[in-house]
Order: sequence, then structure tokens, then C-alpha cells
Amino acid sequence: MDDSAFGRMYITKSLSKFGIRVIGEAENGRVALEKYKLLLPDIVTMDVIMNVMNGIEALSEIVTYNPLAVVIMVSSMGQSDIVNAAIKMGAKGFFIKPLQEKQIESVIRRLNQNNKKN
Repeated sequence: MDDSAFGRMYITKSLSKFGIRVIGEAENGRVALEKYKLLLPDIVTMDVIMNVMNGIEALSEIVTYNPLAVVIMVSSMGQSDIVNAAIKMGAKGFFIKPLQEKQIESVIRRLNQNNKKN
């Protein structure tokens, strides 16, 4: 979920390279929450800064709805305090903008390893 169409396209393309099928997109946190409840995806990527409802608010709503939700936050450099707060709220990882496929691959591999342990 990203308010930028280009950001959503890049994440979708990158995730598909690692075998993840994207089943929905949202341009703001409110739509992200609605689509999460409708689609129940295995993984959500959530931009911190979005209109209508920001990513932190949407994360809070999603983990309240499903405490086992796997949400990966997306933020710009210099937002480490926000990222840390998101991790404490239940986010399972984060991507730092500008996005790079190696970073996405690293987070996805870590999530896959954690799932194999559980």
C-alpha cells in the first residue's frame, strides 16, 4: 500500500520476482484497511506517509483486527523513530525508500525463515 502509483508498481514487480503474488493495492490507509479485511493477504506492505489514514494508523487497525497480520512498513530515510514505533505496534519489518530489490529480498527471506521456525 503506497500513495504513489509508481511505488506500488515497483513493490509489486519486486515481490513477484520472489514468488509473491500481489492480490490488492491501495492508495491510502483507509482503503488499505478495507482491502485487508476483504482479501486477508499473507503480507502487507504499508507506506508510513499516506493521505486519509496514514500507515501507522492503518497498521494499528490491521493488527487490532488480526494480531497475526504480517505488515512490512515502507518509509523514507530519517524516519527511524516512526519505524521503531511501527515495529513495537506489530510490524514485522520495514523497507527504506528509495526501495531496492536487494532490500526487499532480504526482508522476504527473513520472514520466510521466521515462518519455517514457527
